[in-house]
Amino acid sequence: MYIGLLIVGDEILSGKRQDKHLARVIELLRARGMELSWARFVGDDEADIADALRWAIARGDVVLSCGGIGATPDDRTRQAAARAFAVPIERHAEAEAIIVGQYGAAARPNRVLMADFPRGAGLIPNPVNRVAGFYCGDCHFVPGFPEMAWPMLEWVLDTRYPQLHRGSPPVEYRLRVLGSSGEGDLLPLMEDTLARHPGIKLSSLPFRGDATRQRQIEFGFKGEAAPAAAACRHFREGLRAFDGVQIEWLHEPPRPD
Repeated sequence: MYIGLLIVGDEILSGKRQDKHLARVIELLRARGMELSWARFVGDDEADIADALRWAIARGDVVLSCGGIGATPDDRTRQAAARAFAVPIERHAEAEAIIVGQYGAAARPNRVLMADFPRGAGLIPNPVNRVAGFYCGDCHFVPGFPEMAWPMLEWVLDTRYPQLHRGSPPVEYRLRVLGSSGEGDLLPLMEDTLARHPGIKLSSLPFRGDATRQRQIEFGFKGEAAPAAAACRHFREGLRAFDGVQIEWLHEPPRPD
């Protein structure tokens, strides 16, 4: 399953606040041997949020969404999730009870609005102020506050998706190729490498050269340790067919047993 991050809020797009979630989510996933497949930034527009969710739902992705689940008029993520799943918004009895238990008489009439979720939603516990986030299918919604969002996302990863954890995170072999006239020369070799080693991600970063450095291309082969090593080895062997090509290692992970 692909895992994506949706970051919601006009304040991020306007530059009033700097995003902190992307780097942290990458860390949380890496600690569990997982990877982030995509990230999207969306403002507080209900239709835009719903469109982003529909796209991810159609792909079957796991979505981690941060922001926009409060009770103020500009928070539209709860409503957008209901639109994306084509269900009504309704008061979640357990979420309401948690809010009332936390705030007492001050829970009404406004704070209990944060218990209005898409029908059928499950709860994500909030260890800071106990106001729950929620999930629908494989889409998970937490507040934009990092001190709340990050432990809530850890709960999602550890409670709902332990089967996606891997003991060893993906590795990446990186090398620099000099002496080739360009990426086009090596395109057949790249395609052959991917065809022979499915599941590997290949990256190619060309540099056209300047007064201090000659023309070069940096390649990466990322995936499980053994397949990534095999793909990189196949690519290096294929480079022997090109006269004058030189190879420099940039990063070689420990070899798999």
